[in-house]
Amino acid sequence: MNNMQQMMKQVKKMQEQMLKAQEELATKTVEGSAGGGVVTVTATGQRKITNIVIKPEAVDPDDVDMLQDLVLTAVNDALTKAEQLAESDMGRLTGGMKIPGMF
Repeated sequence: MNNMQQMMKQVKKMQEQMLKAQEELATKTVEGSAGGGVVTVTATGQRKITNIVIKPEAVDPDDVDMLQDLVLTAVNDALTKAEQLAESDMGRLTGGMKIPGMF
């Protein structure tokens, strides 16, 4: 009986730590870029895009496809980095075990 209470306390503590870590991820940011930095995308650790910067030299009215590719590449780069950040931060709490729905 005492073991069960201890285990429940540990589970509750871990849940609180994970909630805090998720809240912290919302305040951390990563940057993805493409084209040598002509397109830069900022995302939170929760994989939310917060900013996109496109330098004027990336804009060529005769080559809109290139700009679209640069934006897409930068967004994917930022989201990949955000996922890695989340896995790193949450992995410290879970011991590397992936818990569905956590990240």
